[in-house]
Amino acid sequence: MARVQAASFEDRLTLVEHLDELRSRLIFSAVALLVVAAACFWQNHAILDIANTPLPDGTEPITLSPTEPFLTTITVVFYSAILITLPLLLYQIYAFILPALSPHEKKTILPMLLMVPVLFILGVVFAYFVVVPAAIKFLLNFNDDQFSTQIRAREYYSFFSLSLISVGVLFQIPVGILAVTRLGIVTPQTLAKNRRYAILIIAVVAMLLPGTDPITMLLSMAPLVFLFEFSLILARWLGRADEPEAPSEAVKEEVADVARDAEAIPGDAKDALAKPEQDDRKDDDDHLG
Repeated sequence: MARVQAASFEDRLTLVEHLDELRSRLIFSAVALLVVAAACFWQNHAILDIANTPLPDGTEPITLSPTEPFLTTITVVFYSAILITLPLLLYQIYAFILPALSPHEKKTILPMLLMVPVLFILGVVFAYFVVVPAAIKFLLNFNDDQFSTQIRAREYYSFFSLSLISVGVLFQIPVGILAVTRLGIVTPQTLAKNRRYAILIIAVVAMLLPGTDPITMLLSMAPLVFLFEFSLILARWLGRADEPEAPSEAVKEEVADVARDAEAIPGDAKDALAKPEQDDRKDDDDHLG
């Protein structure tokens, strides 16, 4: 198999080499996903117990066909493998596009990549302990005197897994905002001026999350709005990556002292200082002539 090491910015790969590298990274990602999936299948009972924790005490999901327990377990294993290997998959994407990034862009983006797994884990933890339990409680108690509610395993585990993955991905908002502001694509002031549109987009995205109930929407929307506002503050503080640094107070004072000293020079002295330069220019003109 071809190399899976990241190429440098100076490397100039042909189309065939790019495709070969893409193939290698896809194979590496698939193998990693299968290995993690095998480990998750080995521990599927523990994973199912973790997934059942948000359910009310004594509630167990039901299956309606002989094949559903096996197929549902495979689905949970697959979602769990994606959840665990997602940081590695994101790194493979970054390593593939690395040759297209200049050293300055890599220096800007690398710290943000370190934020990706941290924010993803925070999003998953928030969804597990806050979003999913509140959504399950609301949905099971809604008109509970009119229905005999039973939880189907396949639908519940899909809802549970997609909720964790979706909230984990949405917690990447600070990474996206810092990327576009540090690279100079848009300014924090522009984002702040149009924050009402950003909040509207966040509301729409939260509404599309698994569950579609108002509790899930509000609980998901609140931290996303907070992350958006926090990202704006952080973007203002950091500024653009290529923005020149403001001169320090010491440099400003030194420049002011030089300017004052220049003003204090008498007029005759200034003429005397300027005369050698004029003579040099005259000699150069005579030489060229």
